[in-house]
Amino acid sequence: MVEKRVYQIWKGSNKFLFSGRLIFGPDIKSLFATIGLITVPVVIFCVFVARHLLHRFPNYNSGIAIMVITVALTIHVLLILLYTSSRDPGIVPRNAQPPEPEDYESSASPADWSGGTPRWRLPRTRDVIVNGVTVKVKYCDTCMLYRPPRCSHCSICNNCVERFDHHCPWVGQCIGQRNYRFFFIFVTSATLLCIYVFAMSALHIKFEMDGDPKTGKTRTVWQAVAKAPASMILIVYTFIAVWFVGGLTFFHLYLISSNQTTYENFRYRYESRVNPYNLGILQNFFSIFCTPIEKSKNNFRAKVQVDAAGHVIPNPQPSAQAGGNLELEADGQGRTSGVDESDTEGKDAFDEALKNAMGQPLPTDRASDFKSHPRRSSWGRKSGNWEITPEIMALAVGRNEGRSNSSVASSNERYSDFSAVEVILVYLPKMMNIL
Repeated sequence: MVEKRVYQIWKGSNKFLFSGRLIFGPDIKSLFATIGLITVPVVIFCVFVARHLLHRFPNYNSGIAIMVITVALTIHVLLILLYTSSRDPGIVPRNAQPPEPEDYESSASPADWSGGTPRWRLPRTRDVIVNGVTVKVKYCDTCMLYRPPRCSHCSICNNCVERFDHHCPWVGQCIGQRNYRFFFIFVTSATLLCIYVFAMSALHIKFEMDGDPKTGKTRTVWQAVAKAPASMILIVYTFIAVWFVGGLTFFHLYLISSNQTTYENFRYRYESRVNPYNLGILQNFFSIFCTPIEKSKNNFRAKVQVDAAGHVIPNPQPSAQAGGNLELEADGQGRTSGVDESDTEGKDAFDEALKNAMGQPLPTDRASDFKSHPRRSSWGRKSGNWEITPEIMALAVGRNEGRSNSSVASSNERYSDFSAVEVILVYLPKMMNIL
């Protein structure tokens, strides 16, 4: 048994830094590309443009303000970018096992068991009420939970994220409930930085066209561009970039005003029905920017116990129900099947079939005799995946040795004297025909 932290056994595709204090998406490399697209033009601007504008505003050394504003705005954009990319976007913790269903759905009734194995599974959707409107929430096979409203599973990060907006490749992180506010501030600040660099670069071209004030000699546009090529390059670059980040800014202003997410908008979620989350423009903006951000539901630095196979050892907790024990199993696609041990109808049918196969009645005290060997239900499993349970072994021993029903339990201690070949050749075909 090894003690590890949650981020070390995290099942999502996230990348962690500083011992789980920072969480990034799997495409963290794109974050460095975004940082380069911001810092490289700013460095060019400070070296080849802003430096030449310092002496153009001699009063009170106001030309220095151009450099200061550029550096301060760039630092602000980079910090917001890192803050957006390195925080939990609102990941919903996974369940260790599927939730206990209220009732079961099956394509076959107990009377139809002879025709095949019934499939037990959880309902795929549930209805919840949001502001008086019925909203369907889906069951996530990967996270084994019913997603909260507006929650979606990101296929890139492999997590369910609350109020999922989209996965941004430039940020390298999902945009959700806990970082959407900072994402909007980032794109807005980047838009302002592009406009500012564009304006200062155009001003530099204008000053070059005016020429030297002492000589009064002017230049044409092409002469000014040849004199300050860096300014022209920055004008073209920021003009293209402002359409991208500026377009995102206005698009998300529309989404915030109508209280939609990018995911919902692209799927035309509210084209033909009422948006239950739309509270009015002012209230929508207030809910995004003025409400407290919920605390993360994940403690990535928490310590957990892991066995030799790498499975988490859960803390023992008392059962919520004093009655029957619900067994759930997940198939290859994450869907679940289960049988309630407190349901005796299926057991009686199974016991009757077992009695007919063995040719003798079952012992009445079977439950007390085999407490050390609880029966593991195989309902819902694939055909052919059978286990020889201790009850069958004991019954076979009693039949083989001609013992009475009362002596079946004592034969449990002499399994090694019984031939397993007889069980396979004689009793297993009978069980297959019945089931």
